[in-house]
Amino acid sequence: MSDSTSRTPSPMDQLADAWLVEMLEHSPELHVELGRPGREGDYTDFSPEGAEARADAARRVIDRVRTTEVRDQTDEITRDELLRTLDLEVEGHEAGFWRRDLNVIASPAQSVREIFDLMPNETEADWEHIAKRLANVPTALDGYVASLRAGIAAHDAPAVRQAWEVAEQARAHADPDGFFAVLAANPAAPSGLRPDLERGARAAAEAYGELAAFLSDELAPAAPTDDAVGRERYALASRGFVGVEIDLDETYAWGVEELARMVAEQEAVADQVFPGASVLEAVAYLEADEGRRLHGTDALREWMQAASDRAVRELGATHFDIPDPLRALECRIAPTQEGGIYYTGPTEDFSRPGRMWWSVPEGVTDFDTWRELTTVYHEGVPGHHLQVGLATYNSAELNGWRRLNWNSGHGEGWALYAERLMADLGYLDDPADRLGMLDGQRMRAARVVVDLGVHLGLSKPDGSGRWTGDDALPFMLENVNMDEAFLRFEVNRYLGWPGQAPSYKVGQRLWEQLRDDWVAVHGGPGADLKEFHRQALAVGSVGLGTLRRSLLGA
Repeated sequence: MSDSTSRTPSPMDQLADAWLVEMLEHSPELHVELGRPGREGDYTDFSPEGAEARADAARRVIDRVRTTEVRDQTDEITRDELLRTLDLEVEGHEAGFWRRDLNVIASPAQSVREIFDLMPNETEADWEHIAKRLANVPTALDGYVASLRAGIAAHDAPAVRQAWEVAEQARAHADPDGFFAVLAANPAAPSGLRPDLERGARAAAEAYGELAAFLSDELAPAAPTDDAVGRERYALASRGFVGVEIDLDETYAWGVEELARMVAEQEAVADQVFPGASVLEAVAYLEADEGRRLHGTDALREWMQAASDRAVRELGATHFDIPDPLRALECRIAPTQEGGIYYTGPTEDFSRPGRMWWSVPEGVTDFDTWRELTTVYHEGVPGHHLQVGLATYNSAELNGWRRLNWNSGHGEGWALYAERLMADLGYLDDPADRLGMLDGQRMRAARVVVDLGVHLGLSKPDGSGRWTGDDALPFMLENVNMDEAFLRFEVNRYLGWPGQAPSYKVGQRLWEQLRDDWVAVHGGPGADLKEFHRQALAVGSVGLGTLRRSLLGA
């Protein structure tokens, strides 16, 4: 899509793109995510055999990367990222990550269903693909259960908390009037395909019912009660999420200090919201302000869209180069009620734009704009949409695999960096909006402490003993002014997805350190931050160690 002169693909580019083709074979859902035709309705093989096949493929490509010619800096970055991600794939497989892959937000239990959110549904062929995928849900979940059973046999099952929580999610999908039934009953579906859709929906719902029964009746009794994964597993997971090895104990200590700093800054802003108010009093004051409240998801979506459109329009004229295809960003309410806000990128040809999704928990009908404005910037522009969209757009310089690559520390760290940047640019000057931003930043600092503390069994900041999973929710409720149902989901996510949540705040820290070091090299305080952002985002989503080497050579 880029209108710049295209790079002639090097042998390293060709190898990376060949690996992307192999990834598409192993994980056919990527066809949907990228908007590429082929393998419609097929799923990843989540069985033990499928996991071994993916690891074997990674081992083969590692050998080829090490012997492939490197022609320029672009090749160096591609080589570094290929080796980093492929080595992690193999290490994670050998550590048994595949047989304990169960959590409330990012395991096959969710992805098997969530891919339907991205599937086109405009033509008869689109609905044929949906019907095929519905029919394939049982096989996909059977393979997944086989892997979890392998974990039970190896005495390496995920924690019981995740089994209980995901079983509840699965039961919701098994409901005869749940997601699959609603999908099959969509009035836009061709009448001739209705029998296939209804049959597939029943089969998919039944498969989720069987998954729920397995999790409750077979996995839960064999699962450990301790949520902690331990230092060795955590270090591997953290390295994958951040893209560079960090000192876990130093990071925990920094998280405690950062949380205290966020508390102090939030208390100062609370006084600006309402003189003399504590943070809780300022929050109560704002929650009583009907002028800052939205009622219903339609109002939420419209407000999100307006705020997003303004950011795209104004930042595209001043602080960032935003190509025309990236100026379309759709804000949508997700078809699920599981909690969470997330972004999905555009297709490679931008026929499907980037989208910001809000999964609103059941019963939640009111939304505070002062809390959520910073989220729009996080998920949209200058956050994920700008970051992911530019990587997708830059086909002239980045091979297909580089455009697809994603690193949490880079991506989520950039999104938190973007929130602070918007505050620096004056978009959060209203003390109420700034309090909302700080609430989010405080939450991200608190979960550095929780995540590392629980999984490594570290001492709690108040000196009352070592962390356990049961300490997490009270600590988050003390530090985050958000709905308890949302925080309960968040805590379960941290406990089941070790290392991922800290990658946001740790990534922000590393982004800010990189920016400051780049500024020092390029002229001090007068250095052009717009140029820093252009150079950094042009690299695409890479591990933060790779990003630093690409910009500073060290």
